[in-house]
Amino acid sequence: MGASFSADDVHYVFSRRPPSASAPVGVQFVTESIRAFAERLRKQAGKNIWMMGGSEIIGSFLDEDAIDEFIITVVPTLIGDGIPLIAPRHREVPLRLRSLQRFADSAVQLHYEVQRPRA
Repeated sequence: MGASFSADDVHYVFSRRPPSASAPVGVQFVTESIRAFAERLRKQAGKNIWMMGGSEIIGSFLDEDAIDEFIITVVPTLIGDGIPLIAPRHREVPLRLRSLQRFADSAVQLHYEVQRPRA
């Protein structure tokens, strides 16, 4: 899908387990709260943190209003029960479609912006 990884990039890991001594260069284990982490990153130069993780961490970031956009790729394979994108909780997250991209293998990538209430 066009992603690339480099040892020059910083990779943040949220885990309940202690960091491994063999963690590669550029990997930082996060122990602060999601709110504090997001506020700290928003104050730094740069843009676009790509998040991969399970439904619990995505839900936790949504609960802290710390996600601006979703890029969701739909792969045309039915897998039964599947894996939830977001942990089940009562929440409503209004989204606005920014773009969509079709791929030759019939996958579709949807790019949404999280809509925030106007102040």
